[in-house]
Amino acid sequence: MPPIEWLPTIVAAVSAFVVGGIWYSPLLFAKAWQRETGLSDEQLNAANKGKIFGIAFVLCLLAAMAFSMFIGLFGERSESLFIPLHSGLIIGLAWVATSFGVNYLFELKSLKLWLINAGYHAVQFAVYGLVFGLM
Repeated sequence: MPPIEWLPTIVAAVSAFVVGGIWYSPLLFAKAWQRETGLSDEQLNAANKGKIFGIAFVLCLLAAMAFSMFIGLFGERSESLFIPLHSGLIIGLAWVATSFGVNYLFELKSLKLWLINAGYHAVQFAVYGLVFGLM
């Protein structure tokens, strides 16, 4: 596997939080997501946010590391923004969203929740591709 490029990897992991902060904000899908998950305000307020955000960042960092190695297989990325951006979108839609879809079917979760969460990950990985393509 190609080596990990650390600067774009870290920037990509941070970008997942920026995208998620917007995606799951009241401006976009916060209320719909909360309604579809069945989580109350009390449950969300009582959650250990440090633990959740800390582990979420580690997971985003691991995903960005894997993304770095994956797109490194294509050789020199600086020649084209298309390859990493396209790769990110394909990974988000074809691998992550479809995997969520299988789980959501068996867990009897709603299509709306799948669209919200799968949409976030499609955008997350497209942004990963954008970060790697630009850096």
